Amino acid sequence: MMTAATTIDGPEQLVASVGQHLGYSPWIAITQDRIDTFADATGDHQWIHVDPGKAADGRFGATIAHGYLTLSLSNFFLPQIVEVTGFSMGINYGLDKARFPAPVVVGSKVRAGATLDSITEIPGGYQSAMTITIEIEDSPKPACVVVALSRWIV
Repeated sequence: MMTAATTIDGPEQLVASVGQHLGYSPWIAITQDRIDTFADATGDHQWIHVDPGKAADGRFGATIAHGYLTLSLSNFFLPQIVEVTGFSMGINYGLDKARFPAPVVVGSKVRAGATLDSITEIPGGYQSAMTITIEIEDSPKPACVVVALSRWIV
């Protein structure tokens, strides 16, 4: 079982955490197997993702992860960064914005950090906006920056 970097317990602490950086996930390696599995799941078999031979001669010198694979890792990383308790449930409400500033070349390591941007009261609970930044080890640019919306039902 993974231990979250930050625990937020209940509405009062959720509101008090606005503006705080919540921590980082561990680094994980992006393997060709992970990329191929994502390609199979989505039907996106573009050569820049799944053909190491052709990609070696391409712009990035190797295959790269799909942008949406990188984005989907935000849901993998988030529970490693923060655990929200004291609510009957939390649900993924969507995204306000997602950007992919840098490609993730196969073999790279990535991790995420998160900042709680805002909390809004909604009927039956609260909505949070959180910026999740997926970093590439030894890269000046992140792989993905996303504002994720969650709803916390009391």
